[in-house]
Amino acid sequence: MIPDKCSFCKGKLIEGKHEFVVKIGETVLAIRDVDAFICQECGEAYYTPETSRRIDKIMQKFYDSSLRVHPLAA
Repeated sequence: MIPDKCSFCKGKLIEGKHEFVVKIGETVLAIRDVDAFICQECGEAYYTPETSRRIDKIMQKFYDSSLRVHPLAA
């Protein structure tokens, strides 16, 4: 399902790339160039289920300590 409006501000969403950033304990994990639908008004990012699964796999590698410190595309 592709969203058409931002659920926060009702702005129009456009397809683009986004940086997914999450803080886990004292560590910050950033995944660059993630496919997303981004609100033109507030910048909120929305991910497809496929992209969310890719993010989950990268985060699992982080939790398993098998993730090397370098930029990864989702």
